[in-house]
Amino acid sequence: MSQAPHSPESGHEGPIKTTKQLAVAVLAAFVVPVLIIVLLVNYVSSNNGGAAGSDALSPQATAQRIMPVGTVEIKVASANTGPRTGEDVFKAQCTNCHTTGMMGAPKLGDAAAWGPRIASGFASLVNSAVKGKNAMPAQSGGDFSEYELSRSVVYMANAGGAKFAEPAAPAGAASAASAP
Repeated sequence: MSQAPHSPESGHEGPIKTTKQLAVAVLAAFVVPVLIIVLLVNYVSSNNGGAAGSDALSPQATAQRIMPVGTVEIKVASANTGPRTGEDVFKAQCTNCHTTGMMGAPKLGDAAAWGPRIASGFASLVNSAVKGKNAMPAQSGGDFSEYELSRSVVYMANAGGAKFAEPAAPAGAASAASAP
């Protein structure tokens, strides 16, 4: 009973008897797990479909996610056009809100809505247009000069019952309008 466990007389032998078998066993111990890992990764990555009913991976959804945040527009103003009329400025800038009455804006031609605003005076209306008021953003620094904005204020207020006179053109605008 006191026999050594690895003695040749014990009758127990391992499955590897030669060095060739040992080399194959060591190689298989490394290659088989690597092969299994590669096959699992391939299986997992081949199923790239989204969840049922999801279009998150569609070309349109991808294009939406990588769409540019902003754009740069360069506008070249013609030097000989002169300042725009109040109606032109209204059609270009003010019509979205003042035609529909969006966010409480007084509609063009609505004397009841324009009455209290007209009573505050022309300078107050121009100040509101240039600096913004309530939901209306400031228009200063945009596509139109303060003179053009004041012309649009006259256009809208007069359509609502005011009798404001057309503002006098500033010196720079008058000379640009008269240039050939």
